[in-house]
Amino acid sequence: MSIEFDNNLPIYLQIMQYIKRQIVIGTLKAGDKIPSVRELAAELQINPNTVQRTFQELEREEVVETKRGLGRYVTSEESKIMTIKKEMAGELLERFLTGMQELGIEEQDIVNIVAEAVAEGKQSLHRDGRGGTVNE
Repeated sequence: MSIEFDNNLPIYLQIMQYIKRQIVIGTLKAGDKIPSVRELAAELQINPNTVQRTFQELEREEVVETKRGLGRYVTSEESKIMTIKKEMAGELLERFLTGMQELGIEEQDIVNIVAEAVAEGKQSLHRDGRGGTVNE
């Protein structure tokens, strides 16, 4: 695991986002064991208390669960994983829309730009032979 830390955001939040992203993209799957506090602290070269705080917050949000004596695991609740995915998508969309509005682009033009980009993306996927959908 490799994270480029941003000095403007608490480390535990950055680790939380990283773990959530790994879950959403499928690198960590429902029910997978996650590293221990000591393992992750050593790997990231950070204080174990920071990792402990990260895991406590992830448990509070029900993203991970502790199995006494066995360690921590990614939640098996697919609905929770879908909720995280939707939240992350919403954050990306908000940043995108803010950026487009700062450029002075009108709402309908944003819709047209996105529609064209999606259409072009589908065409390029078919041209290079990948095809399929994101969920496959």
